[in-house]
Amino acid sequence: MKIDTALSRTRVARDHALITPESHVPAPLVGWEKSQAITLIAPVMGAGFTQHLVTMEAGAASGAPSEGVERFLFVLEGEVTLEADATTTLAPGGYAFFPPGAEHVLRAAAPARLFLLEKVYRPLDGHAPKVVIGREQDVEGQPFLGDPDAILRPLLPDEPGFDLAMNSFAFQPGASLPMVESHVMEHGLIFLEGGGVYRLGESWYPVTAGDAIWMAPYLPQWFGCIGKTPA
Repeated sequence: MKIDTALSRTRVARDHALITPESHVPAPLVGWEKSQAITLIAPVMGAGFTQHLVTMEAGAASGAPSEGVERFLFVLEGEVTLEADATTTLAPGGYAFFPPGAEHVLRAAAPARLFLLEKVYRPLDGHAPKVVIGREQDVEGQPFLGDPDAILRPLLPDEPGFDLAMNSFAFQPGASLPMVESHVMEHGLIFLEGGGVYRLGESWYPVTAGDAIWMAPYLPQWFGCIGKTPA
């Protein structure tokens, strides 16, 4: 028996969760060919959305979301071909958003890894979202509340037709959120690089690349970047 196989930083509570890589269990993703998914966040834990890490093999193809479900994807590793109104190649940092019913297929000629978020869309009368395809590298960063060491990049338009926001958030070593936040929005996130300390409610967690977090509405939350590299 190896004691280290019984150790994990993963924690799941009523109003938050930290899912760390040593706890990942891959499974097939319905409708996807030659693909495996790690479901990091899901409604069964209390969340209003589903967040996956998807690994596509060579020759893999995506399935369609369920009826009424919107989809956001972000390429982490490799390249995928996106077939929609036009054909686009998405490399690391490439992303796409599809409203419910927007037809599209992802194909991988070689292994690739994606961040995938799906959510039942909540419409607002007189407004509708649109397909968005872009690259994080092309999005202008904004100092968060004036702090040049905490840069927020909004990946989706701030328009009434969108019922969610998707951002990347980069912290320089020593930077932190300027306050303990508590608000009506729930959050899902994944650390792409670096790490630090996250306060979730009254608990404090060390976090690093590959970790995923769910935060329920009004959960007190705070992050500080610790180490010699950005988070």
